[in-house]
Amino acid sequence: MASTQKTKKPNIFTRLGRFFVKSWSELKKVSWPDFKTVCKNTGIVLLVVLFFLLIILGADQLFALILRLIAPQV
Repeated sequence: MASTQKTKKPNIFTRLGRFFVKSWSELKKVSWPDFKTVCKNTGIVLLVVLFFLLIILGADQLFALILRLIAPQV
C-alpha cells in the first residue's frame, strides 16, 4: 500500500496574502475606461432608469384610477 500523506494547508494569513497579491496582479491587467466613457455610460444608465420610472409610475397611476372607478370609497 502506498502511504498517503496529508498536506497541511497554509495558515489563513498566508492564504489571504496570496489572494491579495493575485488580485492586485489581475487588477493591473484590466483596461479601465477613461472618464469620458464613464460619464457617457452613467448618463445612459440614468436615462434608462428615468424612462422605466416614468413607465412604472404611469402604470401605477392608471391602475389606481381603475381601482377607484371600480370600488369607490364608502
